[in-house]
Amino acid sequence: MSDSSSPRLASGVSRRKVLGAAALGATALGGSLAGAGQASAVTSAAPASVTERRARAVVVGTGFGGGVTALRLARAGVSTLVLERGLRWRTGPNATTFCRFANMDNRSAWLTDHAVVGGGNQTWEPYTGVLEPVVGNGMTAMVGAAVGGGSIMYHGMSLQPTKADFAKSIPVAAGLYDDLNLWAYPTVARMLGISTVPYDILASDPYTSSRLFQEVAPKAGLTPFKVPLPIDWSYARGELTGQYQPTYTTSDIAFGVNNGGKKSIDVTYLAQAESTGLVEVAPLHVVRDIAMDANKRWVLSVDRIDTAGTVQEQIRITADAVFLNAGSPGTTRLLVKSRAKNLIPDLPDAIGTGWGNNGDRIWAWINPTAGDAGTIQGGPACIGGTDNTSSIPLTVIHAGSPIQQAGVTALTVVGFGIVEGAGTWAYDAAADDAVLTWPAAAEAELQAQIAIRMQAIATAGGGMMIDTNATAPSTWHALGGVPMGDAVDLTGRVLGHKGLYVLDGARIPGSTGACNPSLTIAALAEHSMQTIVRQDVGRVF
Repeated sequence: MSDSSSPRLASGVSRRKVLGAAALGATALGGSLAGAGQASAVTSAAPASVTERRARAVVVGTGFGGGVTALRLARAGVSTLVLERGLRWRTGPNATTFCRFANMDNRSAWLTDHAVVGGGNQTWEPYTGVLEPVVGNGMTAMVGAAVGGGSIMYHGMSLQPTKADFAKSIPVAAGLYDDLNLWAYPTVARMLGISTVPYDILASDPYTSSRLFQEVAPKAGLTPFKVPLPIDWSYARGELTGQYQPTYTTSDIAFGVNNGGKKSIDVTYLAQAESTGLVEVAPLHVVRDIAMDANKRWVLSVDRIDTAGTVQEQIRITADAVFLNAGSPGTTRLLVKSRAKNLIPDLPDAIGTGWGNNGDRIWAWINPTAGDAGTIQGGPACIGGTDNTSSIPLTVIHAGSPIQQAGVTALTVVGFGIVEGAGTWAYDAAADDAVLTWPAAAEAELQAQIAIRMQAIATAGGGMMIDTNATAPSTWHALGGVPMGDAVDLTGRVLGHKGLYVLDGARIPGSTGACNPSLTIAALAEHSMQTIVRQDVGRVF
């Protein structure tokens, strides 16, 4: 954007300052990555001996797919071991569990010595913090590392796509939608206690920016709506009255919500699964490889690490069934490695394909003039807008920023929509890992449509829009890599391999119908587990 198209800036406020505020304003949603790099490799010598374990069922990962899987296996009477590389983070009123954005520390990043969001220059001793940037060619995927997976640090947007948009995103599974709509989506919504922001909270001072977006959206051709969120709003009310330290009401939730009240997977699905006595959740367990043994059982090579990433124990787990729920990058990387190293014979050729970024784009709305944006911005992201005239289905949502720069007002506005799963993962033998390649052309048409809506907001509301992902594309909504139809069936069974399942976002090819993926991942997992419990428990494992 040229200077001639910029708004008039207040005296003493430079364009450099405006651009800096844009980066800060978008950081909470990953719009600005600071020295993003792969997590540090473990350099210490591993223990010489290997501990052997036997399990009936193993779940890898504790996010939306893993939490649902663990609970439904437990309810079916299946003893289940759940492996999670990250820590369990316990919260409560006025807790200091997670670091704050203004004073980031090593709790924010997975085994790196520097900040991975925010453009800062902080350094520290590596720690098993909550966020890892998985850097690929043309795209960086931000992934969670915690008991509860990405539900710990996501805003909580729980959107259900329309039947038509679901079919456009996942045509192979279009026939499942009526069942999902009838009971699976409602089951997840009930488990997570989903609701929209109450009137009294939206009317309070910290949510001035949300109300401004709500007022401007129709003038920009968008139909505003309240975003469903898994929040106990009494905690936000407690912050407004001074009972609790601000976290919701300042949008300081990029690394997790300290006060509690967020109905994330760890305190909903996983808590109920553990209460059965049949589920063991094992944090700080990193799955390195998965193989098939001579008896066609599944063998997991696992490192139990400490919070510095040092291997404390090597474990070999033999299981009758394995449910991969390590998130799209985690699950895909494991299976791409297994195929490349022939650890599992005859894996489908489609593994490593069908990946997409859900069309994510994070913009900063700088210095709106249509009304007061307030001095702080409450969260989570509670007001969005849709545009039924777009040739590609898309959604635009305002998310509060935890950081403001003096003299500049910066609002975060995120867009996403339907994209083709054109990304691929290839094995890198030197790193013993898989690497993503994302072609920018795959989302060019969608991003042009999103840019039109963003500019319409600036025209209607004053100020200017800055695309914070223009030079460093990133996504918090990685999808695909093990697509349904070609790599797994509609129930998540890996084709040709009994007892091996993928029930997370890795099986969704690229996008989830112009919605963030969490609700759809969990609903599909509920739907699949109903079939697996009925058809496979007691027969396959």
